Amino acid sequence: MAARSRRPPARRPLPPRRPAPSRTHGRRRLAAVLALLLLAGALYVLNATFQPFHGDGEGAVAVTVPAGADAGRIGAVLAERGVVDSGTFFQVNATVTGRRGNLRPGEYTLRRGMTYGGAIDALEQGPRAKVVKTIDVGVPEGLSIREAAPRVDRQPLAGRYLKAARSRRTLERARELGAPRRVRTAEGFLFPATYTLVDGAPARNLVERQLAAFEENFAGVDLGLARRKNLTRYDVLVIASMIERETSVDRERRLISSVIYNRLRDGIPLGIDATIRYFETNWTKPLVQSELERDSPYNTRLNRGLPPTPIGNPGLASIEAAADPASSRFIFYVAKPGTCGHAFSSTDAEFAADVARYNAARDANGGNSPTEC
Repeated sequence: MAARSRRPPARRPLPPRRPAPSRTHGRRRLAAVLALLLLAGALYVLNATFQPFHGDGEGAVAVTVPAGADAGRIGAVLAERGVVDSGTFFQVNATVTGRRGNLRPGEYTLRRGMTYGGAIDALEQGPRAKVVKTIDVGVPEGLSIREAAPRVDRQPLAGRYLKAARSRRTLERARELGAPRRVRTAEGFLFPATYTLVDGAPARNLVERQLAAFEENFAGVDLGLARRKNLTRYDVLVIASMIERETSVDRERRLISSVIYNRLRDGIPLGIDATIRYFETNWTKPLVQSELERDSPYNTRLNRGLPPTPIGNPGLASIEAAADPASSRFIFYVAKPGTCGHAFSSTDAEFAADVARYNAARDANGGNSPTEC
């Protein structure tokens, strides 16, 4: 029997071992990743700072840039108002472009969603920068809503001023500002001034600005004396509207206010024809006898006390005079010939003499007014 060979079994060859990656190669990969991240971050910052694909913005936003504010504070104000996307990147742009020290304070009308560069350009020019086309709408002191409407409607605003001034929204706001529930008009609360509005803005924007201006101005008026006379803030506004109609001379406002107060105290009809004119919508022609004798709530020749509403929209000087009349005993006044003012008196005899002088001067002037207003 042949002997078997005791050879060891054959082994399969092992696969070749891959060389371990070198440390140098790993560092290179990490560096490449970091470089890509830095590049992406840099591109993001550049795009966010300079906004090459950003639009020019739209609409209009009123912004007040405070005096003494630095670029960071200005950026925060603009971002809060929606003018720019980020106050931080606004500051970065102003710093990088070397313009952070050129930003001027003031009242601006800017667009919503502007680029940082566009906003900085405007703030370098100052408040007169014409970023948005605007118009100035002036509403004179004393005019009633009906009188002011044709003037306002000649401006390039959208919609009708009279409709906006008589809207439910306007009336509700007037009641918040002091109009009694019985009142159905915002007369007296549409503060007269010159307002800067976007060209083509709706007329209601003007009404809203007037109501806001009234609130701001009336808040600073001391009503202490009027309250001691049992007059409400609405009463003061009614008196102010009459003062505004009766004189354009500043030094006379408190004197006319004193006449109104004295007559209210003594139970004497006010006898102010401007209240009749308001009811009759007759501001230019001589009042005829039928108008003078019409027993309307606004006829202060026939009825004691104040008319039911203001007869126009007074300015701040008349409101202050209505709240703080002069100390006087006057209960009469009449236009003084040759001036724009009035002669004041406290007795029937003095008043009769003043009226005689006025009539004589009018006759000498061919029946025309002898005043120089």
